[in-house]
Amino acid sequence: MRVGFYQFSPEFGNKKANLEKIRFVLRDTDADLIVLPELFSTGYQFVDKKEVLELAEKIPDGFTTGELMKISNENNVSIVAGICERDDEKLFNSAVLVTPSGFTGKYRKTHLFFEEKLFFEPGDTDFNVFTVGGINIGIMVCFDWIFPEAARILSLRGADIIAHPSNLVLPYCQEAMKTRSIENSVFTITANRIGNEKRGNKKELNFTGGSQITGPDGEILLKAGNNEEKLGVVDIEPGKARNKKLNKYNDIIRDRKKHLYSELLK
Repeated sequence: MRVGFYQFSPEFGNKKANLEKIRFVLRDTDADLIVLPELFSTGYQFVDKKEVLELAEKIPDGFTTGELMKISNENNVSIVAGICERDDEKLFNSAVLVTPSGFTGKYRKTHLFFEEKLFFEPGDTDFNVFTVGGINIGIMVCFDWIFPEAARILSLRGADIIAHPSNLVLPYCQEAMKTRSIENSVFTITANRIGNEKRGNKKELNFTGGSQITGPDGEILLKAGNNEEKLGVVDIEPGKARNKKLNKYNDIIRDRKKHLYSELLK
């Protein structure tokens, strides 16, 4: 399977231009799955909730999901991408999965970061895993990475690959994703953005880039630079994520001592 990410700097509020860029970059791609950043079509630093309401869209009936479905079909590639979602008056920081045959599913970000809490509702979709061509794809968004439970439950539900659209400003995630991959024996694809945003009287946000694809053993299979616009694609064997054995004595799923973990539920 050929999987990848596209790391770039979106133009704030210009959904049409951002989607045309994706269409141009993915033309004739030979990838099976591409992951795009969090809020890739709108940008990230909203001034107020009114602005978010104006930019947010329904899923799957909105403009962005519709265009992604066309791009997916045109290039025979599945896409996971972060979208600003509106459901009546509720707003969610969401991600969609589209395939050449159409809309497959969505995930609403569970763990909101910083001022996202001013605009978005915590996600209510649960951590679902979607099967595409026999491969199981789980989704989490950006700050979900800091909560190991998110990646763990996706793994327990059978994810071979965790797609991770992101707009990272903290410097820790890329290193932490090695651990998320190792402790769950899954492939992870973190698609971050680059550039900066300073809007209104808000503090400037600088995005860290460093998008990466990590193997079940923590090996970095592909990595982008901190300020590099990059479409990166690499071959993987998703079946390796289904072997949870470290050696003939240890299995990272079987060896869990669930009766000692009750504190996690409090």
